[in-house]
Amino acid sequence: MTDPLLWLEEFNDETLKWAGARSDASLDSYGGEGFDSLEKDIYEILSAKDKLDLGTLRGEYVYNFHTDGDHPRGLWRRTLLADYLSEPKWETLLDIDKLGVEEDQSWVFGGAQLRRPDYDRALITLKPGGSDANVVREFDMETLTFVEDGFTAPTSKGSLSWGPHGSDTVLISRNFGEGSLTNSGYPRSARIWKRGTSLDDAPVILEGEAEDILVGARHDFTPGYEKTFAIRATDFRDTIVYEVDEESLDLTEIKLPRSAGVGTIRDWAVVELRYDWELGGTTFPAGSLLALPYADALAGPTANRIITIFTPTETASLSSMTELQTGVVFTTLDNVRSRVYFAPIDTWEVTELHPDLGEFDSIGVTAVDREEGDDVWVVTTGFLTPTTLLHGTASSDGLDVKKVRSAPERFISDDMIVAQRWATSRDGTQIPYFLVGNEEAVNGVLPACTLLDGYGGFEISNIPGYIGSYGKAWLEKGGVYALANIRGGGEYGPAWHQVAQKAGRHLTYEDFSAVAAHLVETGVTTKPQLAAIGGSNGGLLIGNMYSTYPEHFGALVCRVPLLDMKRFSHLLAGASWMDEYGNPDTDDWEFLQNYSPYHNVETDRDYPPILVTTSTRDDRVHPGHARKFVALLEELGRDVTYYENIEGGHAGAADSKQSAKSMALIFSFLNEKLA
Repeated sequence: MTDPLLWLEEFNDETLKWAGARSDASLDSYGGEGFDSLEKDIYEILSAKDKLDLGTLRGEYVYNFHTDGDHPRGLWRRTLLADYLSEPKWETLLDIDKLGVEEDQSWVFGGAQLRRPDYDRALITLKPGGSDANVVREFDMETLTFVEDGFTAPTSKGSLSWGPHGSDTVLISRNFGEGSLTNSGYPRSARIWKRGTSLDDAPVILEGEAEDILVGARHDFTPGYEKTFAIRATDFRDTIVYEVDEESLDLTEIKLPRSAGVGTIRDWAVVELRYDWELGGTTFPAGSLLALPYADALAGPTANRIITIFTPTETASLSSMTELQTGVVFTTLDNVRSRVYFAPIDTWEVTELHPDLGEFDSIGVTAVDREEGDDVWVVTTGFLTPTTLLHGTASSDGLDVKKVRSAPERFISDDMIVAQRWATSRDGTQIPYFLVGNEEAVNGVLPACTLLDGYGGFEISNIPGYIGSYGKAWLEKGGVYALANIRGGGEYGPAWHQVAQKAGRHLTYEDFSAVAAHLVETGVTTKPQLAAIGGSNGGLLIGNMYSTYPEHFGALVCRVPLLDMKRFSHLLAGASWMDEYGNPDTDDWEFLQNYSPYHNVETDRDYPPILVTTSTRDDRVHPGHARKFVALLEELGRDVTYYENIEGGHAGAADSKQSAKSMALIFSFLNEKLA
């Protein structure tokens, strides 16, 4: 196919000028007192000093990364656990803003890994402009300086992590030169690198094929059960996992379904199934959580030695799982409502835990230190409930936790309610969605401007969470927020996702359009008052609302989107998503072209106003998708607004100032375009 707009995929002065002119025009068009007020309100929330600071325990310290108005790029810091549980006394370890000035780099913090057992060295990940590509550098925790001639990984997608011999060894997956990346742009091999040796001489642990997604390695530091693993992701869902002999580097494949998520806890393997697993006449259903002796995973499992911890139902699916020293805590979604369970490894008998939750609040549970005990961090949040941190212990006797602190309320919600509703999709499937807003609007008494949000892909679930910025900029001003749980996501387990892969993708868009129609039918809003928003895969969703279901909406907001489904697999990380969407260079194009927004805009059809945003530094979803779509709409004389932030990577913004500006543009656009 000939694409006259292909030049917009390039990164050069001409395309930057094209993007800059439109971005400046968008800010000029929506700037002014209303914009400035929105930007200020949002920035105050995003840059607040009193936000809830979650942390990670290593040794006796809790480590945390904090951003605020004075430190937009953030501080990596620590405090003693006892102080963290009462009044933290933070010690700054690394100031990213200061580092960026000193090195004349637009650094974005990407995390830190501390060396066991003394935690006296760290591997710091830094992302130029917020890109997925990163630099990793060794950091001395005593002098608080980067280690001269220490471990350093040059700019690349990939990872660098501590290996089995502490400071002497790291596991590295990077761009090692020509032919060392997969077609998706990720590392094709993993190596073990000893201090004082050349990276070029580092032995290869595992090498994959160009068609793979990525290859990597990691180490399990559980005392008495240490293991090194190498992984080869052959597509987005299938991964071959090997145990690595640390001396010979020989590989032993773990003989479990390659599509499953596999973890270890002491001498057990824990398995999350994505598809049905038939073994010796027994079928373990997709979505199950299983345990079996780790030795069996290496030698070859038998059905009678596998323990079922959780089996999904029509309404309940596995949401998350965290490993503790003596068991696992896992959460489920039951009609998109959170529930929590504990299973000890001595019996694997499951006990439901009953934390104090609001009706529609979500819960997350993580280990404080999985190697040292069963203490957990518990985080609860809801649309109108600020995020709260609790600390305690999980056991078969219950979840004994105490509140540590909560984030403050960011908007006035006294007259607001949360409701859950269901829409009927085209094939009769019931699609749940949440509504947030004032009671009259939610109950259809007085229609209000409504913003419908969605994603619908990669088995990612949309669950309730505090929406401080949206609350201040949208709900507080009388708007309604709706969140759709459409197929393609993971709200009802693997099947909810798999039915909408590839040729079934149309179901995602039928579901979302059904929710949009239901919002109007029930009086929550009207078509001129209804907008929809989505980013990344959700940007593809919005693109399809524009090209296929424009009659439902008064306005659309499309963020860091995929839009050209003929070219997506040839751009940046796009090849890694063919398991989700299909391969456009094969007969898959017969169905792919039906949900490629770039190829489905008609000249004689009415379309709503649309705002498209992206980032020049997005090295995951190519900004060419957004650029070409906008250029096409301009040629057709459509009402299109464009904003391309220079930094930010796939997040679209590198700090709170950039995020506030982008969000202010979104709400200014909606305020003008909706009736």
